[in-house]
Amino acid sequence: MTDTTQDTPPDRLAINPRSPHFGGDLLSRGIGIRFKGVEKNNVEEYCISEGWIRVQAGRTMDRKGNPLTLKLSGPVEAWFEDLGDNPPVAKKED
Repeated sequence: MTDTTQDTPPDRLAINPRSPHFGGDLLSRGIGIRFKGVEKNNVEEYCISEGWIRVQAGRTMDRKGNPLTLKLSGPVEAWFEDLGDNPPVAKKED
């Protein structure tokens, strides 16, 4: 029997190492993100329970050299890509 808590990604995750929500070991597994029914591969951070993702705003940088991000609201689903074709999906329960 598999442990479903380890088969689904956390509620919130970021790719920036300076973020408190960074999870390098989880990111190495590969995370799939579906936002508003469309798979995305440019997500910087997500939160399933609050229903948002952050994506980079083109090549624009802030004064510290970090990419500017836009916060988009909508339904978010996440899964680990290393679990094959039909992995368990983490999503907000209605």
